[in-house]
Parts: sequence; structure tokens; C-alpha cells
Amino acid sequence: MPLFEQYLLEVSNLAISAGHIIMNHYQKDLKVIIKEDQSPLTNADLDSNNIICSGLSKIDSTIPIVSEESFVDWQTRKEWNKFWLIDPLDGTKEFINKNGEFTVNIALIENNKPVLGVIFVPVLSTLYFASQNYGSFKLHCSSNLRSLNQANKIQVNVKKKTDHLLVIGSRSHSNDDFNKWVKENIENYELVKKGSSLKFCHIADGNADLYPRFGPTSEWDIAAGHIILTEAGGIINSIDNEEIFYNTKENILNPFFIASCKLDN
Repeated sequence: MPLFEQYLLEVSNLAISAGHIIMNHYQKDLKVIIKEDQSPLTNADLDSNNIICSGLSKIDSTIPIVSEESFVDWQTRKEWNKFWLIDPLDGTKEFINKNGEFTVNIALIENNKPVLGVIFVPVLSTLYFASQNYGSFKLHCSSNLRSLNQANKIQVNVKKKTDHLLVIGSRSHSNDDFNKWVKENIENYELVKKGSSLKFCHIADGNADLYPRFGPTSEWDIAAGHIILTEAGGIINSIDNEEIFYNTKENILNPFFIASCKLDN
């Protein structure tokens, strides 16, 4: 059995269940709270967080959890070599704007790298999942699963840098550095914007090619997308072409990065 495959079904069902709870809120008027970092928070974030954290503790009570909505101090987590890293509602702004571009992200980190990742897209009832050396998969599902055997394996596009590239950017967090980099580095491109970790998923399943990020992201924003992308044959590195690691410092901000399909010279 591939590494951590025993977790995939249970974690996938947790993400699906959290997605259903989020959709219950999506149909209602939302109460929005602004957190200290000026990011929005809704009851959907909190309810999703509760069901995921409770479920992960039942799967394996020995593995600690870091979540956007239940953060753990550095003095505690710096000793960890394995932990769950979750964003119970990635793309809260898109959720509030009701454009459907939000996800549930769950990743397992071991030795500072993601070794398992699950992303559920509630509005599309679409599940993406991957584990180390196992590959990346996509599955449409409207309810909890008994098996993952019906999932389709996904792979990134293979293109040359001079080909027409579909560049995907953040819907809510674009900036001048992003626009400047794309114009200076990509000869032939089309630009689309999406929210949340959908950007990683679209590269992983061949529906986009390049995602440069020149704005702040936290580790829980990208961990699940990281392994789903790389197991599909894609690449994510810092803009200095360095590998991205997790839980190596007190703050949880990622370096600016470039995620891409397989690009041949």
C-alpha cells in the first residue's frame, strides 16, 4: 500500500462533509467577522474547521493539527515532524462574494514536506487528492465515498516556454508585480483569474499552465495544492527557484513562488 493511502478515503470524506456544511451556509445570509490580520471569517469557516479537526483526531489522535482557524504556537509545533495542516475554507472572500471559487484543503506534512493532500470544491462537488509517490486524482462526488477507485488520474500539460500558456492568477490578490513578471517572462499567454487552491488544481488537471504568486500566502493555503500539483508532474518553487518547506520558522508565510506545468526548454 502506498505511503499514507490508508488515510486518503477517510480524509477525503472529511473534506466532503465539511464542504456540505459550507454549502448550507452558502445559501444563507452570512455574518462576516474581520480578523486581526484583516481577513474575513464566517461561521462556515468555523463549522468546517470543527468537523475536520474532530474527524482527523479520530483518524489518528497522535498526529497534531494546525489550522488557519486554530493556530498552534511555534514553541509547540517546532518539535513536530508530522502534522495535519488545514484550511477549512480557502477563498473566504470568494465564498462571501458567492462566485463558487472556494475549497476545503487538508494536507499531511512530514519532515517539512506535504506527503498527502486533499482538496474538495463544494460548488462543483469535485475532489482532488494525492499522496507521495502515488499520483494525483480527480473525482466528481456529491456524497461521502466508499472507495476512491473511480477517480481519474490527472497529469499536467507538457509545454515549451514559447508555447501559448494559460496563466492563472488570484482573483482577489493580484498586483503590479504579478502583471510585470508575466509580461516580462511569458511571450504568448492568456490570463485567467481564480480564487483559492483551485489554481493548483487547474494546473494539475491540465486546465492551466502557470501560476506566479507575488503576494502573501500562508502554508495552509498551498500545502494540499503543492502535493496534488507535484504528484501530477508539476513544479512549485520559490521565485528564487528554491524548494518550499513547511513548519521551519515561527511565521507561516510562504515565499513568493511559481507553480507550473512541466515546461521544456
